[in-house]
Amino acid sequence: MQDTETQDGKRMTGRIKWFDPVKGFGFVTTDPAEPDVLLHANVLRNYGQGSVADGAEVEIVVQSTPRGLQASQVLAITPPPADETAPLADMDLVSPEDIAAHPVQPARVKWFDKGKGFGFANAFGDNRDVFVHVEVLRRSGLADLATGEAVGLRIMEGERGLMAIEVTGWDTHST
Repeated sequence: MQDTETQDGKRMTGRIKWFDPVKGFGFVTTDPAEPDVLLHANVLRNYGQGSVADGAEVEIVVQSTPRGLQASQVLAITPPPADETAPLADMDLVSPEDIAAHPVQPARVKWFDKGKGFGFANAFGDNRDVFVHVEVLRRSGLADLATGEAVGLRIMEGERGLMAIEVTGWDTHST
Protein backbone atom coordinates (compact mmCIF):
# COMPACT_ATOMS: atom_id res chain seq x y z
CA MET A 1 0.00 0.00 0.00
CA GLN A 2 1.28 3.45 -0.89
CA ASP A 3 -0.04 6.46 0.98
CA THR A 4 0.50 10.00 -0.26
CA GLU A 5 -0.63 13.29 1.22
CA THR A 6 -2.78 15.55 -0.93
CA GLN A 7 -4.35 18.91 -0.16
CA ASP A 8 -7.71 17.13 0.20
CA GLY A 9 -6.46 14.37 2.53
CA LYS A 10 -4.35 11.24 2.47
CA ARG A 11 -4.48 9.11 -0.68
CA MET A 12 -4.65 5.42 0.29
CA THR A 13 -5.23 2.01 -1.26
CA GLY A 14 -7.15 -0.72 0.53
CA ARG A 15 -9.76 -3.46 0.22
CA ILE A 16 -13.48 -3.32 0.89
CA LYS A 17 -14.05 -5.15 4.18
CA TRP A 18 -17.82 -4.92 3.70
CA PHE A 19 -20.29 -2.48 2.19
CA ASP A 20 -24.06 -2.47 2.75
CA PRO A 21 -25.98 -0.21 0.32
CA VAL A 22 -29.12 -0.49 2.50
CA LYS A 23 -27.28 0.83 5.57
CA GLY A 24 -25.52 3.36 3.35
CA PHE A 25 -21.97 2.66 4.41
CA GLY A 26 -19.17 0.14 4.77
CA PHE A 27 -15.51 -0.08 5.67
CA VAL A 28 -12.16 -0.23 3.90
CA THR A 29 -9.12 -1.94 5.41
CA THR A 30 -5.89 -0.25 4.44
CA ASP A 31 -3.26 -1.53 6.85
CA PRO A 32 -3.45 -3.96 9.80
CA ALA A 33 -1.89 -1.27 12.02
CA GLU A 34 -4.45 1.37 10.96
CA PRO A 35 -8.13 1.59 11.90
CA ASP A 36 -10.70 0.81 9.20
CA VAL A 37 -11.85 3.68 6.99
CA LEU A 38 -15.56 4.52 6.79
CA LEU A 39 -16.91 4.60 3.23
CA HIS A 40 -20.25 6.39 3.02
CA ALA A 41 -22.70 5.63 0.20
CA ASN A 42 -22.70 9.29 -0.93
CA VAL A 43 -18.93 9.17 -1.49
CA LEU A 44 -19.37 5.98 -3.52
CA ARG A 45 -22.24 7.54 -5.51
CA ASN A 46 -20.04 10.53 -6.33
CA TYR A 47 -17.75 8.00 -8.02
CA GLY A 48 -20.76 6.74 -10.02
CA GLN A 49 -21.57 3.47 -8.22
CA GLY A 50 -24.30 2.51 -5.77
CA SER A 51 -22.46 -0.49 -4.34
CA VAL A 52 -19.06 -2.16 -4.27
CA ALA A 53 -18.10 -5.82 -3.86
CA ASP A 54 -16.45 -7.10 -0.70
CA GLY A 55 -12.76 -7.67 -1.40
CA ALA A 56 -12.56 -5.07 -4.18
CA GLU A 57 -9.45 -2.91 -4.14
CA VAL A 58 -10.14 0.80 -3.80
CA GLU A 59 -8.03 3.90 -4.08
CA ILE A 60 -9.48 6.60 -1.85
CA VAL A 61 -8.76 9.99 -0.33
CA VAL A 62 -9.05 9.73 3.45
CA GLN A 63 -9.65 12.45 6.02
CA SER A 64 -9.24 12.19 9.77
CA THR A 65 -12.39 13.34 11.59
CA PRO A 66 -13.38 13.39 15.28
CA ARG A 67 -15.27 10.14 14.59
CA GLY A 68 -12.31 8.40 12.91
CA LEU A 69 -10.99 7.95 9.38
CA GLN A 70 -13.45 8.58 6.55
CA ALA A 71 -13.14 8.34 2.78
CA SER A 72 -13.89 11.69 1.17
CA GLN A 73 -13.37 10.56 -2.43
CA VAL A 74 -13.13 7.32 -4.38
CA LEU A 75 -10.47 7.52 -7.09
CA ALA A 76 -10.52 3.96 -8.47
CA ILE A 77 -12.11 0.55 -7.89
CA THR A 78 -10.64 -2.76 -9.01
CA PRO A 79 -12.93 -5.82 -8.75
CA PRO A 80 -11.87 -8.67 -6.47
CA PRO A 81 -9.45 -11.19 -7.97
CA ALA A 82 -11.16 -13.70 -10.25
CA ASP A 83 -9.98 -16.63 -8.15
CA GLU A 84 -12.15 -15.37 -5.28
CA THR A 85 -15.36 -15.55 -7.30
CA ALA A 86 -17.64 -18.57 -7.55
CA PRO A 87 -17.91 -20.19 -10.98
CA LEU A 88 -20.75 -19.17 -13.25
CA ALA A 89 -21.41 -21.77 -15.95
CA ASP A 90 -22.52 -19.28 -18.63
CA MET A 91 -19.25 -17.37 -18.18
CA ASP A 92 -16.90 -20.38 -18.38
CA LEU A 93 -15.92 -19.76 -22.00
CA VAL A 94 -16.05 -15.94 -21.91
CA SER A 95 -12.57 -14.36 -21.92
CA PRO A 96 -11.71 -10.79 -20.92
CA GLU A 97 -11.20 -10.11 -24.64
CA ASP A 98 -14.74 -11.39 -25.39
CA ILE A 99 -16.12 -9.07 -22.72
CA ALA A 100 -14.19 -6.06 -24.04
CA ALA A 101 -15.45 -6.77 -27.58
CA HIS A 102 -19.06 -6.01 -26.52
CA PRO A 103 -19.93 -2.31 -26.27
CA VAL A 104 -21.18 -0.81 -23.02
CA GLN A 105 -24.89 -0.06 -23.39
CA PRO A 106 -26.92 2.24 -21.18
CA ALA A 107 -29.54 0.28 -19.22
CA ARG A 108 -31.97 0.56 -16.34
CA VAL A 109 -32.35 -2.05 -13.61
CA LYS A 110 -35.83 -3.59 -13.75
CA TRP A 111 -35.32 -5.41 -10.43
CA PHE A 112 -32.52 -7.16 -8.59
CA ASP A 113 -32.77 -9.46 -5.57
CA LYS A 114 -29.39 -10.04 -3.94
CA GLY A 115 -30.89 -12.87 -1.84
CA LYS A 116 -31.96 -14.73 -4.99
CA GLY A 117 -28.68 -13.86 -6.65
CA PHE A 118 -30.08 -12.35 -9.83
CA GLY A 119 -32.32 -9.78 -11.47
CA PHE A 120 -33.10 -8.18 -14.80
CA ALA A 121 -32.37 -4.95 -16.62
CA ASN A 122 -33.39 -3.43 -19.93
CA ALA A 123 -31.02 -1.71 -22.34
CA PHE A 124 -32.37 1.70 -23.35
CA GLY A 125 -34.51 1.40 -26.48
CA ASP A 126 -34.88 -2.37 -26.11
CA ASN A 127 -37.69 -3.94 -24.06
CA ARG A 128 -36.08 -7.41 -23.92
CA ASP A 129 -34.98 -8.50 -20.44
CA VAL A 130 -31.27 -8.89 -19.75
CA PHE A 131 -30.41 -11.41 -17.03
CA VAL A 132 -28.00 -10.06 -14.40
CA HIS A 133 -26.33 -12.60 -12.08
CA VAL A 134 -24.83 -11.60 -8.73
CA GLU A 135 -21.47 -13.14 -9.71
CA VAL A 136 -21.31 -10.88 -12.78
CA LEU A 137 -21.87 -7.97 -10.40
CA ARG A 138 -19.10 -9.20 -8.13
CA ARG A 139 -16.69 -9.68 -11.06
CA SER A 140 -17.59 -6.12 -12.06
CA GLY A 141 -16.75 -4.79 -8.59
CA LEU A 142 -20.37 -4.24 -7.51
CA ALA A 143 -22.39 -5.82 -4.71
CA ASP A 144 -26.01 -4.87 -5.37
CA LEU A 145 -28.32 -2.97 -7.74
CA ALA A 146 -31.37 -0.84 -7.01
CA THR A 147 -34.60 -0.90 -9.00
CA GLY A 148 -34.50 1.95 -11.51
CA GLU A 149 -30.73 2.42 -11.23
CA ALA A 150 -28.98 3.50 -14.44
CA VAL A 151 -26.06 1.22 -15.31
CA GLY A 152 -23.78 0.35 -18.18
CA LEU A 153 -24.05 -3.24 -19.43
CA ARG A 154 -21.99 -5.38 -21.74
CA ILE A 155 -24.54 -7.88 -23.06
CA MET A 156 -24.25 -11.16 -24.91
CA GLU A 157 -26.58 -13.95 -25.95
CA GLY A 158 -26.39 -16.78 -23.40
CA GLU A 159 -27.93 -20.26 -23.39
CA ARG A 160 -31.22 -18.89 -22.04
CA GLY A 161 -31.30 -15.44 -23.63
CA LEU A 162 -29.63 -12.08 -23.15
CA MET A 163 -27.28 -11.84 -20.19
CA ALA A 164 -25.03 -9.19 -18.73
CA ILE A 165 -21.35 -10.09 -18.84
CA GLU A 166 -20.20 -6.86 -17.19
CA VAL A 167 -22.00 -4.17 -15.20
CA THR A 168 -20.67 -0.67 -14.53
CA GLY A 169 -21.98 2.51 -13.00
CA TRP A 170 -23.45 4.55 -15.82
CA ASP A 171 -21.70 7.72 -14.65
CA THR A 172 -18.36 6.14 -15.51
CA HIS A 173 -19.40 6.01 -19.19
CA SER A 174 -21.63 9.04 -19.61
CA THR A 175 -18.86 11.63 -19.71
